[in-house]
Amino acid sequence: MPSSKYDIVIVGAGMVGSLLAALLQKSGLSILMLERAAVEAPLPDAPFEPRVSALTRASENLLRHVGAWAAVEACRCCAYTGMTVWDADGSGRVEFSSREIGESHLGVLVENRLLQAALTDVAVKADNVTLRCPARLTHLERLPQGWQLTLDDGETLQATLVVGADGAQSAVRGMVGLDVRTTDYHQRAIVTTVRTQKPHQFTAWQRFSPTGPLAFLPLLTASGDDHYCSIVWSQDEPEAQRLMALDDQAFMREIGFALENTLGNIESVDPRYSFPLRAAHATDYVRDGIALIGDAAHAIHPLAGQGVNIGLLDAGVLAEEICRALDRKIAWSDEVTLSRYARRRRAHNTLILNSMTGFQKLFGSQNPLLVVARNIGMRATNRLLPVKQELARVAMGLSGDLPGSARTGGQRL
Repeated sequence: MPSSKYDIVIVGAGMVGSLLAALLQKSGLSILMLERAAVEAPLPDAPFEPRVSALTRASENLLRHVGAWAAVEACRCCAYTGMTVWDADGSGRVEFSSREIGESHLGVLVENRLLQAALTDVAVKADNVTLRCPARLTHLERLPQGWQLTLDDGETLQATLVVGADGAQSAVRGMVGLDVRTTDYHQRAIVTTVRTQKPHQFTAWQRFSPTGPLAFLPLLTASGDDHYCSIVWSQDEPEAQRLMALDDQAFMREIGFALENTLGNIESVDPRYSFPLRAAHATDYVRDGIALIGDAAHAIHPLAGQGVNIGLLDAGVLAEEICRALDRKIAWSDEVTLSRYARRRRAHNTLILNSMTGFQKLFGSQNPLLVVARNIGMRATNRLLPVKQELARVAMGLSGDLPGSARTGGQRL
């Protein structure tokens, strides 16, 4: 039986893979998305999911560009207008406000499953996109023109370009022999949802301590209740194990104390989950007919919630380079074109990865000189409005080499 042929096969139909397919919906290319897990529609009245994404304005622009933002806004999402960061070992504190930079908000908190559903829905409605799930890639073989993919049911497919959007343990990356460098932080992130005594004030709260940062990210129920927060508590492994072993009442006391009761007592907590914290960066993003995007190319510390945002920018730049090559009627899947994507994204991603590692080391140190220096630096930053404004724009993802679809005012597809 002859193999089915596609221009592009995207392995992994998560948020990043689905965005890439949506961005290419008018490219004229035939696209197949493969996803190992069954895709299920989220229930509107389900409890909050423990994994959320803090979308930057650049990511918001990307979703607006493909027509997915209306579905996100129709769900329970929370635009935050403030961000407060402080050091547990001193008086260093920085407060950001969207008003200071003339913006309506700094970013938007969205549950991953709702974001995933919005992007997948847009992608599969395109005439040139097909979704297969569950389907698992088991083998990749180089052909004279493109690649042959073998699935777990024995079916073979052919593709001119294979995109690995299949996460930190990328099968595509491993099958084509692209190396990855990893850094183990020897920490675990604890994630859950809590209800606080006081409203969150539509502010993201982050407190740094020697054993790891704690973030309270504001959520909003469908009825407008602003007392819920998603938490990400990164802790050294022994402390994380101790916290996970506590009963709910003891855990609520600990987390309220860790945030210095900024939002009052913790009134309830959902089930807790934890995962190890590691950074990873592929040594190369591309080969002839192969491209890696999202966590398949890089995984970072969740310190600033940038993981999904830089993955979405990967999709934006790769789609832009493919469409540019198509417009110029030049090869769109060879290593020359794909290398332009890799050059544009690797520099930015390396900066983010190194910054997150640097922050983790800086705020994890109890060296008295570093403690004094970082507190002086934070207090000075908080007093210098131009510096705060520039940092806020960086946090909003509006600086650097952005694809046109991520810039404010980009045209809707």
